[in-house]
Amino acid sequence: MNVQSSKKAVPRSVLRPTHVVTCFLQRGEEEHTRLLLVRRSQQVGSYHGRWAGISGFVEVGISPEQQAYTEIREETGLAREQVCMLRRGGIVEHVDQDLGRHFYVHPFLFAVNEDESITTDWEATDMRWVDPDTMRNFETVPKLREAYEAALRGEEVQAE
Repeated sequence: MNVQSSKKAVPRSVLRPTHVVTCFLQRGEEEHTRLLLVRRSQQVGSYHGRWAGISGFVEVGISPEQQAYTEIREETGLAREQVCMLRRGGIVEHVDQDLGRHFYVHPFLFAVNEDESITTDWEATDMRWVDPDTMRNFETVPKLREAYEAALRGEEVQAE
């Protein structure tokens, strides 16, 4: 007997638009650049156990840039003065039928000094500084590589 899934695709117009930030924190010089990846805990809303950048929902009335700094502070303990926004990438879209969401990912690239200490919060179970080329070896949240590439190609941010 041939059983077909009763699950039907949700039309895009019904999907909940969801804006999120993904912050790529990097250390080192060009040939020795390392990115921070964190493994998502079971306590977050989705993509449990997957590797990601520092991320979170963009709150109503808050710009993606402001939200990026908030997420970094909450998830790593780093203050605004301890990071430097380098680039602001174009939005990367991802449709997740299972979650009923149309994600709009706002990617950012930040520099972190080598001597800054990072402590993750409850949203992550592990963290690693990795060579950007090895990101493909990790089971990541959807479109993480695309978001990173968008951040790299993004608009350069002038120092404040």
